Amino acid sequence: MITIKELKKSFNGLEVLKGVNLLIPEGKVTFIMGQSGTGKSVLLKHIVGLLKPDSGEIWFENKDITKLSEKELQKIRRKIGFLFQEGALFDSMTVKENVMFPLKEHFKMPKSEMEKITEELLSAVDLLSAKDKYPSELSGGMKKRAALARTLALKPQVVLFDEPTTGLDPILQVSILDLIKKLKEKYNLTCVIVSHDLNLAFKFADYIAFLHGGIIIEVGTPEEVKASTNEFVKKFVESASL
Repeated sequence: MITIKELKKSFNGLEVLKGVNLLIPEGKVTFIMGQSGTGKSVLLKHIVGLLKPDSGEIWFENKDITKLSEKELQKIRRKIGFLFQEGALFDSMTVKENVMFPLKEHFKMPKSEMEKITEELLSAVDLLSAKDKYPSELSGGMKKRAALARTLALKPQVVLFDEPTTGLDPILQVSILDLIKKLKEKYNLTCVIVSHDLNLAFKFADYIAFLHGGIIIEVGTPEEVKASTNEFVKKFVESASL
């Protein structure tokens, strides 16, 4: 689905990505793990074209998106949804208006059709009863679900999640990832999830990739990761079991 080749990025002389190579398979849930500050979110922003690399390639639909113009990137961004850590809902809009917003921006369709799509998505994330509430009236978990519904409005093929469970209690964390997995099946999504919670990755990932020292040092299924001989991965696994 997405192929990343030798991706490099520095900020003010500090190398963050030092040659990242990663294959993201279609229709699977891939977790990108690593310590805080290692560039996981930076990598996500490159995949959706919010950042340009110093060098390297990101291939999606037979195109290297690092070489595309802003106009061409807009078409790609309809197919690659990005769920920000805080959800980034518009405070002045209701939940329903937030979810409908990308439909108004990108499509010419009757209002009745937009409302039908919006209500279907809100129903899918179990928020139909809260459609007239404003973000300030929602709990953290409800905000994440509303943001997810809005991300799905453009019917993306790929959804990138930046720490989707941050700030939630353990029960809500599992609830959100259960929802992501359910929607992945319903809408045939490819999901990429940045996280530092290995226990959640073991429960929900098809594949886990470790970003360390600016490169991907290991990729595998949860079972392969548990059996890893890489010293950093072994320490990560051991710390998760404490």
